[in-house]
Amino acid sequence: MAVDIVMPQMGESIFEGTITKWLKKPGDKVERDEPLFEISTDKVDAEIPSPSAGVLKEIKVGEGQTVPIQTIVGVIDAAGSAADAPAPVPAKAEAPAPAKAPAAAAPAPPPAARPAPAAAPVSAQAAPAPASSGGTGERIHSSPLVRRMAAEHGIDLSTVPGTGAGGRISKQDIEAVIAAGGAPAAAAASSRPAPPPPAAAPAPPPPAPGASGTQAHVTLESAVPREKMYFGHYEVQPMSAMRQRIAEHMVASKRVSAHVYSVDEIDMTKIASLRAKAKDEFEKRYETKLTFMPFFVKAAVAGLRAYPTLNASLDGTNIVLHKEINIGIAVALDWGLLVPVVKNADEKNILGIQRTMNDLAERARSKKLKPEEVQEGTFSITNPGVFGGLFGLPVISQPNVGILGLGAIEKRPVVINDSIAIRSMCYVTLSYDHRVVDGAIAHQFLHKVKETLENWTEPVL
Repeated sequence: MAVDIVMPQMGESIFEGTITKWLKKPGDKVERDEPLFEISTDKVDAEIPSPSAGVLKEIKVGEGQTVPIQTIVGVIDAAGSAADAPAPVPAKAEAPAPAKAPAAAAPAPPPAARPAPAAAPVSAQAAPAPASSGGTGERIHSSPLVRRMAAEHGIDLSTVPGTGAGGRISKQDIEAVIAAGGAPAAAAASSRPAPPPPAAAPAPPPPAPGASGTQAHVTLESAVPREKMYFGHYEVQPMSAMRQRIAEHMVASKRVSAHVYSVDEIDMTKIASLRAKAKDEFEKRYETKLTFMPFFVKAAVAGLRAYPTLNASLDGTNIVLHKEINIGIAVALDWGLLVPVVKNADEKNILGIQRTMNDLAERARSKKLKPEEVQEGTFSITNPGVFGGLFGLPVISQPNVGILGLGAIEKRPVVINDSIAIRSMCYVTLSYDHRVVDGAIAHQFLHKVKETLENWTEPVL
C-alpha cells in the first residue's frame, strides 16, 4: 500500500517549506516516526518523521526545493521491505529533476501578459492587510512575507495567479512576477489614462520596506557587475535555506526599524560570587547547570515592568503594549541562528527560567522545536559575550522594539570610592527602535537592569 509523504504545516502562518535534506534514499527501509527529511520554514527548522513504516519508494521533491504545504514530496510502500523494494535510483535520486515535482510546486508561468496594476503602491501600514481583490470581494490568500514583497514592488496581488494550496500566492509566484519586471510594468500601467482620484485624497506614502532577501540580492547584482564580484582565488557557497531566511529578516528589520544603540557597564561581582557558591549545589539538586543568563532575564523583566514601552510592537500608527513578557533568547547553531521564546518569563524564578532555556536550546539544536516556540516574543536577549565579545550591537528581532546584547564578563580594574578595585564587569547594549522608544527611556531601562543585577536579593537555591 502506497502512503503519501506530504509537506506538513508547521504553524498557522506557514504555508510553504523548503526541503533541506533527505535522511533516507529510495529503497531504504523506514520505521514509523523515524526522521525522514529536514525542512526549513520562515519560523523554524525541523526534522519530519515518517508517517508509516515501510520502504521509501519515491522522492518527488528534491533537496533545496520549496513547495506549498500538503504537497506530496515522496511515497512510502507500507507493504514493502528493503528486499523487494525497487533499486535505488543512481546518483542524486533524492533530488530529482524539477519535472517530477508536483504541479503545485511548479513555478508560475511568465507573467508578461498579466495586466499590471493601475493603482499606486500600497503603503507601509497597509502592506500586511490586502485581504480582498479589487472590487470582487474575494479574499487573497498569501503570507505576510508575500504581501510585504508585493508592497515593495508596487504589485497588486489581485493580478497574481496563485499556484499554492487553494490558490494561495506563494513566494515563488511573487518572485516570478518581480523577475519578469513586475515593478516596471506596474509603473508603466499607472501612467496610462485613468479616472482622476478624488480631490481630497492624500498622496500615498512611499512603498513599504520589503523583507525579501531576493530583492537585496538583485539590488547587489545590479549595483556591482558580476565580473567585479569574483576575483582572485575564491570558493562559492550557496546560502542555506535558513541563511536566506535570516538574511531576509535582518534586511527587513534594518529597513523597517530606526535602530539606535545605548551602552552601559554593570558590576557583576555580586552575581559572579553568588553563582560560584551555588552552581555545584544547584546542579546536584536540580540536575541542570546554572548560567548567568537567568539573572539577565530576571533583570530584563524588572526593566520591562518599569518601562513597558520596550515590551511593545508597532502596528501601523498604533503602539501595542504587551501584557505578557515573553523573552526570546538567541541560540547559535552550527547552521544558523534561532530565537526560541521563554513565555511568561515574569512568572518564573531562576530555576524555571534555566530549565526552560536549556530545554529550548537543546531542542533547537536537535531540530525539535515547534513553530509556536519561536513566536510571540515581546523582547529579545543575545549573548555575544559567551564567544568572548566585549559587546555587540544586535539587530532588532521583528516585531519587537528592543534587544539586549550581553558582553563578556571579565575582571577589570575600576575606581570605587577613589580606590582602584578588581571587579567582574560586563558591558550591555540596548538596540531600540527610535520610532517607539526615546533615548531617555532606553537609558532608564538599562539603569534598572544594572541596578537589579548589582543589588541582587533573590535566592537561587
